[in-house]
Amino acid sequence: MNAGPHREVLASLDARMPDLEKLYEDLHRHPELAFQEHRTAAEAARRLQACGYRTHTGIGGTGVAGVLRNGDGPVVLLRADMDALPVPERTGLPYASQTSGVMHACGHDVHVSCLVGAAELLAAGREHWSGTVVALFQPGEEKGAGAQAMVDDGLYDRVPRPDVVLAQHVAPFGAGLIAYCDGPCMAASDNLRITFHGKGGHGSRPETAVDAVLMAAAFVQRVQGVVAREVAAKDQVVVTIGSFHAGDAPNVIPDHATVQLSIRSFDERLRQRVLAAVDRVARAEAAASGADQEPETEVLDTFPVTVNDSRTLTGVNRTLREALGEHRLFAYEPATGSEDVGALAAAAQAPLYYWWLGGWEPAAFRKAFEAGTLAQDIPSNHSSRFAPVVQPTLTTGVQALTLAALDRLSAGHEA
Repeated sequence: MNAGPHREVLASLDARMPDLEKLYEDLHRHPELAFQEHRTAAEAARRLQACGYRTHTGIGGTGVAGVLRNGDGPVVLLRADMDALPVPERTGLPYASQTSGVMHACGHDVHVSCLVGAAELLAAGREHWSGTVVALFQPGEEKGAGAQAMVDDGLYDRVPRPDVVLAQHVAPFGAGLIAYCDGPCMAASDNLRITFHGKGGHGSRPETAVDAVLMAAAFVQRVQGVVAREVAAKDQVVVTIGSFHAGDAPNVIPDHATVQLSIRSFDERLRQRVLAAVDRVARAEAAASGADQEPETEVLDTFPVTVNDSRTLTGVNRTLREALGEHRLFAYEPATGSEDVGALAAAAQAPLYYWWLGGWEPAAFRKAFEAGTLAQDIPSNHSSRFAPVVQPTLTTGVQALTLAALDRLSAGHEA
């Protein structure tokens, strides 16, 4: 599409932005955990209905999808995730979370606000494009289950199957910038809970017990060797222990210990090899401790590799550069975080383009970058201090989603 339709569709953004900023602050004050996003979903549905989308609610629990049919042309699905995290907020923002122990520490409130803005702009400017827009608000991304839950609940029986799936995620780099990665851009993730079984006893007589704490602690150290000694340096794998629980008293040897860990990878064969190695190490440590029972492994959740379609990425990026400026986009390396948006594209057999949206105050980010202190000075997603700046983050996010949709949609009668 040429620049004319872009300008026409985006023309009312400045006038709409105060309302979108209020929406963002309201969502941030009222975060909701995975599959509990009732208030957020209701507001998304209300706004979609108000601007003419045929709206479906309760998909996969709390999911919302609005359909705007506007003549012949491609079907474009724009997705935003809605759920917050069980993280106590420490940002000091005037609009900080009012829900104890819960905050939008991953910026999904930004995503919802940006999709609302894009949906409204596309509805108001429908004379400049042709096709169908599906605005989808997804629950449960943090559990890696929300996208599949919507698919399993008949998403594509309620809305048309998309020809392309587009999504974005706010990230801790300079606001106003957009980062992209061709091909695999987000890692597969397997979150496991492993329970080691020993034999309890008195702390003064360890010889009468089989120490599950020692068994699990040995596993925690030994499992790091899977990456260090069994994965080639050219391959990306991360194994992280995030939780260790055992016992309740200092003088009691507990009969079991539980470890929770996360495994990130980009290659399916390597993923299976690492999973098998983790299981092997767990069983070996149990045997080395003389345990009568093998450890039990439970899969808590799993995310597939997120893979960007090269042709879609190239086309959308061309449009973004033309409209926003060459300097606003930059290539970035694959991230070891994980996403479930790929399930929406896979179920529809549609290409996916997923990009990152800068959300940090530009001067502060630039200062930390030049000092080499990004990891220390710029809080990452899932931090209790993660606080994207409202502007230009929201404006850029609305522009990016709208422009990406217009790049895929057919030109309208006046385009």
